[in-house]
Amino acid sequence: MANMFSKHSSAQFRRISRSGFISFWRNQAVSLAALFAMTITLFAIGALMVGSTFLDVFLGTIKDKVDVTVYFVEDAQESDILTVKSSLEALPEVFSTEYVSRDVALAAFRERHKDDAVMLAALDEIGSNPLRASINIKARELSQYESVTKFLEGENAVVAPSGTSIIEKVNYRQNKLVIDRMNKLIDYSRRLGTALIFILSLMSVLVTFNTISLALYSARDEISVMKLVGAANNFVRGPFLVQGAMYGVISGLCAAALLYPITLWLGSISAAAFGGLNIFSYYLAHFGRILIVLLVSGVAIGILSSYLAIIRYLKV
Repeated sequence: MANMFSKHSSAQFRRISRSGFISFWRNQAVSLAALFAMTITLFAIGALMVGSTFLDVFLGTIKDKVDVTVYFVEDAQESDILTVKSSLEALPEVFSTEYVSRDVALAAFRERHKDDAVMLAALDEIGSNPLRASINIKARELSQYESVTKFLEGENAVVAPSGTSIIEKVNYRQNKLVIDRMNKLIDYSRRLGTALIFILSLMSVLVTFNTISLALYSARDEISVMKLVGAANNFVRGPFLVQGAMYGVISGLCAAALLYPITLWLGSISAAAFGGLNIFSYYLAHFGRILIVLLVSGVAIGILSSYLAIIRYLKV
């Protein structure tokens, strides 16, 4: 009995699929209209997905270059500075720290200005090292730099034997505007990308819904006959759901193909504008994931649009 049921279900599935394929090729004008609408929408979704993810990579690169530096007074002992470093590393907000001694800072300064004879002469004229020891701090998130700064400016900061703080200054206040703007830009880009994908998906469902409704209207006589002879609702719905899935698969492939020349053209432009990050290289590296997302999105949109159209116009 189970074997007979399985064979019957398999045969019914083949009939439904064959009917859907035949209807797809028979109604070429409707199929082309649906494919065009879905391809444009999926292309926009794919371009937005590639662009927003690429922007996240770029912003992440910029974020890695943002840090806060705490400078210490001239007579601060290295042991006390290292105590501050250990306290910072114990904070959950801190990702990493780097201690730069006065000697290392001086050597780096001389290296940066090795072609500036006036600057080096002025430094030699001073006769001593005017630079301060420092700790460069990287937080896990841009929004966490303020809490790290409050920790350094609080009572927990290590003090010198004289009772005064060994911290001369923290440059967070100078960098606060840049950090806040970067944090808002990252948050805004993510929100905008999510909203646009939702809107484009909704538009695609509506356009495909209307297009498939035309196909349903042109096949109304055929459907009426099927209902009169006792065809089950699933058998009536099936071919149109198959059509919707076909629209999604073909449109997803077309959208992925369209993205190739566009990202190829933008590759050199993005590399020049984003510090060497090439959007075409990114597209090739993540092609498999992008294609799967487009195919799954296309099939989901096609089937959903077909199902809604059937419920709305056929009442089956």
